[in-house]
Amino acid sequence: MAISISSSSTALYQLSNSKPISFSLRPTGPNCVKCNLTSGCVKSWTAAANYVKIQAGTGKFARKTVVLSQRRMGTLKCATMEEIEAEKSLIEKNVKERMEKTIENVKASFSSIRTGRSNPDMLDKIKVEYYGTPTSLKSIAQISTPDSNSLLVNPYDKSSLKAIEKAIVNSDLGITPNNDGDVIRLSIPQLTADRRKELSKIVAKQAEEGKVALRNIRRDAIKSYDKLEKEKKLSEDNVKDLSSDLQKVIDEYIKKVDSIFKQKEKELMKV
Repeated sequence: MAISISSSSTALYQLSNSKPISFSLRPTGPNCVKCNLTSGCVKSWTAAANYVKIQAGTGKFARKTVVLSQRRMGTLKCATMEEIEAEKSLIEKNVKERMEKTIENVKASFSSIRTGRSNPDMLDKIKVEYYGTPTSLKSIAQISTPDSNSLLVNPYDKSSLKAIEKAIVNSDLGITPNNDGDVIRLSIPQLTADRRKELSKIVAKQAEEGKVALRNIRRDAIKSYDKLEKEKKLSEDNVKDLSSDLQKVIDEYIKKVDSIFKQKEKELMKV
């Protein structure tokens, strides 16, 4: 049963096989009310704006429980609209951050796939066993592009040359490094037509994985909204509107994934 709270009101709720329950509501602040229970046996009571939930002689609010017995007065602090809005904002912030991270991950995955032209991003996923610890190649060496068909790896610590060479050989780049004792040179071979098609399939799969991740973010947000509805902090219509708005945002991010994918596919197929 939902009852709107005005500045001063009295609600009477009759339960089957129980006595009438009288609530006298008086505000204790601009966003709060005081509830005086004149008898027990309260099954449940909620309000649409400032939310109070009382069950079987126990008052609950904001994860705090106040035990109420017959002939005892109970004062419950109510959830304010500001607190509810804060919860919604937290959900929306989490969604945005996770979606942005998903886009970054898709871009990083695409960058690590070579297109027949030299690009330092091709080495993003290379991990070197450096003093017993898997370390990003970019953190221990400077990587440059002398021309469109080669990469130059210049380690800050020359003793790591062998480890870097081994990491490149063991990677899925399909490139044989040339170690001259000072730097490592990588010649980027031109992609065959069949290899371009294979890489296009890999990129398409990565794009689809990105879309799945976005849909999972939407699913998690909907669960959070449903939780607020169960707590009587949001109405069913509120949840429907929020879900609709969320779907529009997800659709926009899926379009971003499609755009990034088409650009990468174009690069792969360009001879």
